[in-house]
Amino acid sequence: MPQPSSETDAIPQLAPPPPRLAPALPSNSAEKANMIIHYYRGEIGRMTSWRDRIDRTTNWSMTVVAGLLSVSLSTPSSHHGVVLFAMLLISVFLLIEARRYRFFDVYRARVRQLERHYFAQALCPRAELRVDWAEAIAASLRAPVFLISYREALFRRIRRNYIWMYFILLLAWGLKISSPKLQADERPAEFIGNLQQLMINAHLGPLPGAVVLAVVAAFYVALIAAIFYPEPDDGEFAHGEVHV
Repeated sequence: MPQPSSETDAIPQLAPPPPRLAPALPSNSAEKANMIIHYYRGEIGRMTSWRDRIDRTTNWSMTVVAGLLSVSLSTPSSHHGVVLFAMLLISVFLLIEARRYRFFDVYRARVRQLERHYFAQALCPRAELRVDWAEAIAASLRAPVFLISYREALFRRIRRNYIWMYFILLLAWGLKISSPKLQADERPAEFIGNLQQLMINAHLGPLPGAVVLAVVAAFYVALIAAIFYPEPDDGEFAHGEVHV
């Protein structure tokens, strides 16, 4: 007499899942060209997105400068600390923009590699084509790293845009503390007559005017040093003057 089958035998056995296969790679020159075109469009989109973020912080900084200058210089009762506050705000925007610029520089470098070594060569071939030009892009895709330091990005943004805003704020602040007509007492003189009066006008809360003047002077010395900081002669700077 046959034995009843066990519960395990009653359950149908499932077939093992098929092995996972990697996506097919381009197998001929036409497929590779099509892949490079779509990849280039994707990198252009990412680069444009980060460029837009950079422009936003610059626009915010210009708006802050214009708004706070109009507040500070429109009425004698406005304190000169408003201009110093504007310097602080655009410094915050500068720090944010330097971080965004490092991301933008990564995608821009990939785009420039494709433009310089692939598309330019396709349009006008030259004998000095580097056969290993795609290795840098592949390495960046496998392990993305920043190409410039935070300090270099900060100095570059100061040199390109922010030094002019700082210069305008310095002129406005100097006019504010040196012109009696822009002080609360509205004296008729055009400018102060001595350094002691300038220090009195530069007084800010518990800080004496001499300390405020020293801090502002040190800050602008650091900005001037950032302007003349030597740029490394590599990357995009070694291939023309079209850069951000």
